[in-house]
Amino acid sequence: MTLIAEHIEGDTRDRILEVAERLFRQIGYQKTTVGDIAKELRMSPANVYRFFESKKAIHQAVARGLMGEVELEAQRIVARPGPVLERFRELLTTIHRMNTERYVGDNKLHEMVAIAMEEDWDVCVAHMECIAGVIGQMIAQGVASGEFEAPDLPLASLCACTAMIRFFHPQMIAQCATKPGPTIDQMIDFVIAGLSPRH
Repeated sequence: MTLIAEHIEGDTRDRILEVAERLFRQIGYQKTTVGDIAKELRMSPANVYRFFESKKAIHQAVARGLMGEVELEAQRIVARPGPVLERFRELLTTIHRMNTERYVGDNKLHEMVAIAMEEDWDVCVAHMECIAGVIGQMIAQGVASGEFEAPDLPLASLCACTAMIRFFHPQMIAQCATKPGPTIDQMIDFVIAGLSPRH
């Protein structure tokens, strides 16, 4: 395949995902058909199936793109210089803010994510592993700078993620919004206290 053909194929794939995400937001994942996506793009459903084997595959790719944006921003914060404590707090609040903006304020998109979570798709698992890995990197930086103490880094990362689940998981963010509980800042203070050097 020539580079031009590959570029056109990649462009068509991107357009399918762009239209699919817009329709998922407008009319909902359940109500959107591959035919609807094809009609918007002025192509046949058969042509859409050339790029994605099923509606589920389109759904997974849209979810992967949304989650990838959160991962990129998280990685950017970790890679930046500066005191670890400040960046760690920014990292946790950014993941919370981006997930809230993407999924909670948007009922239709929330439905799409809920289906992904219920079906335990590989994309969701990979995303959670990526976020846990980024948090682990940040904790490791804190240990190296003397700002944190964590003899068991994988366990510290797992504990931090578990503590933040109510602020990270789209469904839990929505469910806990009106329930009593700590604020995100209070929870981050608690996590930081658990990582602070004992001496």
